[in-house]
Amino acid sequence: MRVSIAGAGAVGRSIATELLENGHEVLLIDKAPSAISVERVPSAEWLLADACEITSLDEAALQRCNVVIAATGDDKVNLVVSLLAKTEYGVPRVVARVNHPKNEWLFNESWGVDVAVSTPRLMSALVEEAVSVGDLVRLLRFSHGDANLVELTLPPESALAGTRVGDVAWPEDTSLVTIIRGTRVLTPSNEESLEAGDELLFVAAQAREEQLEDLLSVRRDLSSDD
Repeated sequence: MRVSIAGAGAVGRSIATELLENGHEVLLIDKAPSAISVERVPSAEWLLADACEITSLDEAALQRCNVVIAATGDDKVNLVVSLLAKTEYGVPRVVARVNHPKNEWLFNESWGVDVAVSTPRLMSALVEEAVSVGDLVRLLRFSHGDANLVELTLPPESALAGTRVGDVAWPEDTSLVTIIRGTRVLTPSNEESLEAGDELLFVAAQAREEQLEDLLSVRRDLSSDD
């Protein structure tokens, strides 16, 4: 997979290093000469250019990219890069960094953004995930289809503890994609039984989040045996 990253700061370089280790081709683009540090990510391609200019993106051959990541520290730049990547070059997947939460509403398909990653939101989500059991935590927003990646840790008293995945009447427009159980990452099958303490990751429509949270946090009715 070929990936272009606009912004060769700490965030861009970190993403590039991870992608290179996973066997992908990476091009880092930055207009600041001081940011061009080839020795820090020697396996990447580097381009000294303004990613907001068509001529620069032509030089980067953006039409050959499978993914473009707008990772600069300027939300205006990230929006322009995203829009150009999607509308001018037809890049299949555009990921954009959101630096200021107040701008998050702009990062949608109208600006060519497929996935918006808000660092403040992720940090707060990680804090919430660490302290909350039974509460839904939104980790990531996907622009297309108004869907989110959400996490919920199954509480011990949930009625679904011990229930097989295939026997659960999941809400519409939700999909259980991963079960994290201790140090294991499980691909959910219909035969897999849910256990208290499981971290469940879903892709879910925002309108279904409350319904999903209610389903997973349902308490057993202790009076039902009377």
